Amino acid sequence: MRGETLVGHVPVVVIGAGFAGVCAAVVLTRAGRDVLVLERGASVGGVWRDNAYPGCACDVESPLYSYSFAPNPTWSHVYAPQPEILAYLQDVVRDAGLADRIRCGVEVRRADWDDDALTWRVETDHGTVTADVLVSACGGLSEPSVPQLPGLAAFTAAGGAVVHSARWTPDLDVTGRRVAVVGSGASAIQLVPQLAPRAAELTVLQRTAPWIIPRRDREIPAARRARFARRPATLRLVRWALYAFRELLVLGMVHRPGLMRGVESLCRAHLRRQVPDPGLRALLTPTYRAGCKRILSSDDYYPALNRENVELVPSGLAGFEPGAVVAADGTRREADVVVLATGFETTDPPIAHHLRGRGGRLLADVWREGGMQALRGTTVHGFPNLFLLVGPNTGQGHTSMVQIIESQVAYVRDALTTMERRGVAALEPLAEAQTAWNDRLAARLRGTVWTTGGCSSWYQDGHGRVTTLWPGSTVRLRRATRRVDLAEYRVTPPRAALAPAAPGASR
Repeated sequence: MRGETLVGHVPVVVIGAGFAGVCAAVVLTRAGRDVLVLERGASVGGVWRDNAYPGCACDVESPLYSYSFAPNPTWSHVYAPQPEILAYLQDVVRDAGLADRIRCGVEVRRADWDDDALTWRVETDHGTVTADVLVSACGGLSEPSVPQLPGLAAFTAAGGAVVHSARWTPDLDVTGRRVAVVGSGASAIQLVPQLAPRAAELTVLQRTAPWIIPRRDREIPAARRARFARRPATLRLVRWALYAFRELLVLGMVHRPGLMRGVESLCRAHLRRQVPDPGLRALLTPTYRAGCKRILSSDDYYPALNRENVELVPSGLAGFEPGAVVAADGTRREADVVVLATGFETTDPPIAHHLRGRGGRLLADVWREGGMQALRGTTVHGFPNLFLLVGPNTGQGHTSMVQIIESQVAYVRDALTTMERRGVAALEPLAEAQTAWNDRLAARLRGTVWTTGGCSSWYQDGHGRVTTLWPGSTVRLRRATRRVDLAEYRVTPPRAALAPAAPGASR
């Protein structure tokens, strides 16, 4: 639905219609909840709608990157391309009959907790609604990180084009143009092989070399897809095999970082096979432990860097000049188009600047003072009846985020069921419960590869604290979010139950 003015009251409002928001809508409606999903974009899809740059695809195997309740036997490749993932989400919405529960083109301007009414007041650009429960499903990759650097206005005034990879437009043609790609992360290694054959010159500004393993992507034969459709148990078996294999990486990332040397050996062998030039190979060899930053997979990134029209600059972007980019090492490269593959705002999520809890406190201010944290990655002290999906310390460095999303949505479902059964109007985590949870996380994070691996990454906030990743297996987080423990919460009954009895009335 689009264009209609929002008014009235809805039991559950979900912000965002990406993987997390769609999952919440499906699971909660199946549990009998009345849900309204507000999506600022023109359609569902989240990160898979916004990231439509050439070569965009998942870096987790397709059977694992789907909901357990909606297996997809028709993936065309081991690593699904962006259009297929977007179509998959649209199919899930259609098959679940959720179209009338999702409002696209609606941006949430602010949401305020009303402690008297025990509801959330959600103000949007299409009107205002109230809700008993607010679920933020905005995700950690929703807002591009755009560096504020000198000379940008002069560069664009001279005819230069600057675009973030998450804001790619189909009409951007790089054929015969001088292109600079800023970054060497997951988006850059997919973009570069697509742009290199078209551009007259391609400059890659690499601040830090990534560890890259072979991708070995391939088309899934039609006969196998047909077998998956006829025998769903076969697809489930493949999914579980991939899941178990990826969970093994937890041993090295969390418990014994030294084990990641085996991954490094695999990456170095891959680099030697694909980059014959020892000078270029040296620039592409990381100096930190594998896993400290996200391990990437590609079979065509290194060969693209071998092309005569491609130059790797081992330096970040420092600024712009008319018709050129200036690297941090002071060197200058001519450019007509600059592609910022610079990631997302992960440790200061934009939605936190729109949510006000008890006493009118802004979530962004709370996290700025004490660091981004929550109880079990899902609820926050001072913000009753607010549930965060893909919240603090729930990210994954080794497997599919869909596993975590389903675990958190199960926690939300149990919370709502518990509230209904116990006659509870509001749940708010106790400060001491939230502190104890995050103290345990900090202790477990100290020995992980993300804190000992010798790198800085988007996993860390400005103080060097890892506030995005879960230090353990997905099985462990699923157990931690299986049931709501009311002993961790301040429980508020309905206001009617708190009101004094009228004269002559019985309680």
